[in-house]
Amino acid sequence: MTRTLSTPPAMASGCLAGVPQPVLPGPDGDDLVLRPWERADAAAFLSAYEDVETRRWHTHRPSTEAQVEEWFAAYRQDWKREKGCHWAIARDGGGGDVLGRMALRGLNFEDGVANAAYWVLPAARGAGVASRALTVLSAWALDDVGFHRLELDHSTRNHASCRVATKAGYRLEGTKRNAAVHDDGRHDMHLHARVRGDR
Repeated sequence: MTRTLSTPPAMASGCLAGVPQPVLPGPDGDDLVLRPWERADAAAFLSAYEDVETRRWHTHRPSTEAQVEEWFAAYRQDWKREKGCHWAIARDGGGGDVLGRMALRGLNFEDGVANAAYWVLPAARGAGVASRALTVLSAWALDDVGFHRLELDHSTRNHASCRVATKAGYRLEGTKRNAAVHDDGRHDMHLHARVRGDR
C-alpha cells in the first residue's frame, strides 16, 4: 500500500546511496578521521565487545571475527539501502589505528531525523575522541546531507556517554522510563538531540 504524504519529504531518497560512503576528516588540526570499516579492522572491533564497560552498555555484540565481517557486510548494505551509516573512528595516517565506532541509524528521510550511536576502545577513552567524532558526524549529517534533527539515547547510569553527548552539542531533552534492556535489567534512558542551527 502506497502512502501519500501531505507534506514533501524533508530529504530526497538517493542522497546517500548515489555516492560512495565518505571519509570524514576531523576538525582542523585534529588527526581523527571517520572512515568506512575494513576487513582488517575486525580484530579491533571484536576487542571492543570484550571490554567490560562496552559490554555493559551494548547487548547486541559479535562473538567472532567472522561475525564481525558479516556485520561489516551488513553495514555496506545499510549505506546502499539508506538504512544506516557506520564508520570506524581512526587516526589519520600512522596505520589508521581504530579508536572507536560512530554510526547513524534509523534514517528517516520523510522527517529528516536519524539516531547517533558510538563507542570508544578503552585505550582511547578520556581524550575527547567520542565527542570530537560525534561533532564531525553531526556537522556532516546536518549541514552536508540535510538531516534536520539527530537524536541519541543512553542509559541514565552511563555518565560518560552523557558527557560525550553534551560536549557535542546534544541537548538533554528528557528521560525515557524503562526504555531499554541491559544485561542487569531494564534501564531508564536519557534522550539527547541536536537540531540543525544549534550551536
